[in-house]
Amino acid sequence: MADDSHDGPDEAPGVGPHPVPWPEDARLDPELLAAGDRRNVVDGYRYWRLEEIVADLDTRRHDLHVAIQNWEHDFNIGSIVRTANAFNVAGVHIVGRRRWNRRGAMVTDRYLHVTHHDSVDSLAAWAAGSDVALVGVDNLPGSSPLERTRLPRRCCLVFGSEGPGLTDEMVAACSGLVAITQYGSTRSLNAGAAAAVAMYHWALAWAAPPSV
Repeated sequence: MADDSHDGPDEAPGVGPHPVPWPEDARLDPELLAAGDRRNVVDGYRYWRLEEIVADLDTRRHDLHVAIQNWEHDFNIGSIVRTANAFNVAGVHIVGRRRWNRRGAMVTDRYLHVTHHDSVDSLAAWAAGSDVALVGVDNLPGSSPLERTRLPRRCCLVFGSEGPGLTDEMVAACSGLVAITQYGSTRSLNAGAAAAVAMYHWALAWAAPPSV
């Protein structure tokens, strides 16, 4: 079944109905071929079924995971999830409240593997069992400058709620902390912006060029 998410009206980015005869490709969705594909996907995935896109992404997921503490229904979670999709992370982990604001994700969570953990202990147990290092991203005392840190290949970048940041319990569960060096007057970056910077920094060290 076609993914009913789209960028807007017919004038929005995307492609219209596919000319006939249609390609003989089981990955393609007849509904999208007939109506056009206005989804926010790269051109290589135009007209593909949602499940086929996920399956293809699964063949080349990165070793990077992202975790977000969800104690205050943070509106930045959706933005972080959208960025996680752009970097094709192995998984997104929501810690705390199960429900989170999905609007900012622009339905990109459908292409990701999202796991809920009801506690910090649950996330820490998963990380230990999966040989994944938890790395907190927050401008706390003792944090190492991100730009001078080589992040582990198998790691999970952990972000706190907007404002309070990481909880003390989460900081204790992390094997290390990094902070993005700032040069202006504000105390901190928006959580969504910080996540984008941190994921990009990881990708510079470990990501191969995209294949789609």
